[in-house]
Amino acid sequence: MNIVVDSGNTFSKIGWFEGDTLVEYRVRLTFEELLSAIRTQPPEYLIYSSVSHPVEEFRERLQLNTPVLNLTGSTPVPITKNYDTPHTLGADRIAAAVGAVALFPEEDLVVIDMGTCITYDYVTRSGSFEGGLISPGVRMRFRAMHSFTERLPLVEPDGLPLFPGKSTSSAMQSGVMNGLLGEINGIIEAYRQICPACRVVMCGGDVPFFESRLKPTIFAVPELVLIGLNRILLYNVALQQD
Repeated sequence: MNIVVDSGNTFSKIGWFEGDTLVEYRVRLTFEELLSAIRTQPPEYLIYSSVSHPVEEFRERLQLNTPVLNLTGSTPVPITKNYDTPHTLGADRIAAAVGAVALFPEEDLVVIDMGTCITYDYVTRSGSFEGGLISPGVRMRFRAMHSFTERLPLVEPDGLPLFPGKSTSSAMQSGVMNGLLGEINGIIEAYRQICPACRVVMCGGDVPFFESRLKPTIFAVPELVLIGLNRILLYNVALQQD
């Protein structure tokens, strides 16, 4: 049994894998809950991806002898990075891309991850990561309107509101959610000008707001980053054994 960890600024996700098979996964874990879950069932190998807790702290507090692969910009991955600054490429972006290639090999892919920021990345059928776009996420847009003005309230997403909004709050809801829907459809269409047959794969916590309202057929895979992390782990274990 192997474990993959995606630790964010607030919460962590964890997945248990037998080979390529995702046996179980949990989301929205605190760091303490994450450590406890791993200690309950120590893995053979573990991959750790985090933007909040350094791997040294993770190893020290975990107190297990399990080998920990820390995902960084220099970690070998089973796809090519055609990117000008590969050392700055976010771990979530590369893991989602690897996960999409694992699920849909030899296809042109647009990988959309709707997290704190939204990323729209392009991976060719030959497995080359060609870069993409980074855009503010849903809650970042709401928070920006509240933070940079004196009177606009802080609101939370609540589905896709009516168009147009009939109050300040509903107008903000409509602006962010309908605006994002237009953005996503527009960017997918722009990618289809590059690769007409590309498959669109989405992940991230805000996908449910949009997946049923997008014009092209898309594939929502909530556990995509975990699948990618596991593939990267298996790839590195194989390299060590050669």
